[in-house]
Amino acid sequence: MEHPASLIEQATHMINRANNVVAMTGAGISTPSGIPDFRSPESGIWDHTDPLAVASIFAFRQNPATFYNWIRPMARTLLDAEPNSAHYALTALEKSGKLQAIITQNIDDLHTKAGSQNVVELHGNLREVTCIQCYEVQNSAGVFDEFISNGQIPHHHCGGVLKPNVILFGEQLPMRELVAAQKAVQQADLMLVAGSSLEVAPASDLPELAQEAGIPLIIINLQPTYLDNKADLVIRADVADVLPQIIEDAVSLAVSG
Repeated sequence: MEHPASLIEQATHMINRANNVVAMTGAGISTPSGIPDFRSPESGIWDHTDPLAVASIFAFRQNPATFYNWIRPMARTLLDAEPNSAHYALTALEKSGKLQAIITQNIDDLHTKAGSQNVVELHGNLREVTCIQCYEVQNSAGVFDEFISNGQIPHHHCGGVLKPNVILFGEQLPMRELVAAQKAVQQADLMLVAGSSLEVAPASDLPELAQEAGIPLIIINLQPTYLDNKADLVIRADVADVLPQIIEDAVSLAVSG
């Protein structure tokens, strides 16, 4: 798909003029790394699966096998995925001093793997697991490898089932991360939404918070979002196709200027 150079140029200059950019990323930034998304028409995971039946905290507590049977086919993909050019572009923007925080809805750890330092994981991560009986948190290293190998539900030594530290349907977002995300938005002078459909609250409320504060908003996403008509700039494109060019040009302008 061809994208107007003028939109890319506008985004470049907006980022170049900013001093405190906050980026919010969703599934669309990781699909080029081979991780399927959840909501794209026809190809999204939730088109074929009832999320409340397999990925709610109620379902997990009632029958964790349903969750683990569902996640097992894609677990290796999630764990072995590597960052793509869009992740590395945001790392470069952070190193330039312009990007102050990445707020992500993704659980894949790809921003951290790409070298980004200030990442707010609104929906948790796969680096840790928690026992749902005694609530002890432990590193997930080895836990998922064993599960993928034998298909057995992982348990803590106390006997309780281990749950990945990801936010399931019906769970509250971690308050520390939500407050950190809100603070990052309020302190920004530009917000960049990259690869998010903006369909899951309260994460989807953050760009609106920026708008209410008069902070310019750029949205780069293949599909339309509810805020497209309010954003300062919308680029309907694959993030991995356009974001690296935008950021490379913006950083080059900052260096030369």
